[in-house]
Amino acid sequence: MRDSNFWYYTIMILVIGHIIAGFVYLMIKLSPKKKDKEKNSEQK
Repeated sequence: MRDSNFWYYTIMILVIGHIIAGFVYLMIKLSPKKKDKEKNSEQK
């Protein structure tokens, strides 16, 4: 049972990677688009 650490670290890496990927996805979705920036500068 020495390689139980292997599975622990593997699962933890997957979980942390999934959380990081979720944050990156949200930042991309919530960031203003180039078209939005152009519309905002034209309205001012």
